[in-house]
Amino acid sequence: MKQSFSLPHFVNHNDSLDLLKISDKTFSSRLMLGTGKYKNLKDAINSINASGANIVTVAIRRAQNTKNLGRTNLIDGLDWSKLWMLPNTAGCETAEEAVRIASLGREIVKKLGQSDNNFIKLEVIPDSRYLLPDSIGTLKAAEYLINKGFVVMPYIGPDPVLAKQLENIGCATVMPLASPIGSGKGLKNLLNLKIIIENAKIPVIIDAGIGTPSEAGKVMELGAAAVLVNTAIARAENSQTMARAMSLAVQSGRLTYIAGRMPISEKAEPSSPILGISK
Repeated sequence: MKQSFSLPHFVNHNDSLDLLKISDKTFSSRLMLGTGKYKNLKDAINSINASGANIVTVAIRRAQNTKNLGRTNLIDGLDWSKLWMLPNTAGCETAEEAVRIASLGREIVKKLGQSDNNFIKLEVIPDSRYLLPDSIGTLKAAEYLINKGFVVMPYIGPDPVLAKQLENIGCATVMPLASPIGSGKGLKNLLNLKIIIENAKIPVIIDAGIGTPSEAGKVMELGAAAVLVNTAIARAENSQTMARAMSLAVQSGRLTYIAGRMPISEKAEPSSPILGISK
């Protein structure tokens, strides 16, 4: 049975027929949020609420370590009856580690009451400097997790061939980076992102490197299904305001894509009629 998961938006527009569909779930917001790097727990919660996001991703390894130290973590502070958790395997350097953390993530979401949540954001990152994902490890882990019933959403470099391979083995989405995680460098791989979006028959979610709402809006205009943002909001001077700005930019970009951009002309065209003007 198809299920929908909706929260109100900041602007009113008719988006009832334009929901984001991932596997058998639908969502009203096309902005997803990460949960790291915020000034404090309260700032994170307020920013998530301000964004209107439905999907929030949580690093399972970090959350578990915080719990083991007896500290309150974000999992405890959010209302999971109104949000959909996307567990992620951040911190995993091998496919084997990622599979193990994914299984732990599935156990955690079940305990939160999301019994039908099999989502996993797959990250396999052995590169500690630039945090670039391991293509071979990602493909290996994705295939295993799909066979175990996970809804796999892999984080990848801007590689159109890998994106198609992951789609072909059954991934629910692909999540290519715009530029390195946390860098705020923006859309450094725009041509490859365009190719991935053009080739894909599954949602393409742009993840990592987005620094401003205009960049989020740009990839949505190109046809991205959604964007995932963390550092640009968490490290903003006012995180809640930036979260709202990102939400509006994503909505604006999506509407622009649906509306269809005007053709670009080499010559000027008058906006007023010239009939009757004597030369």
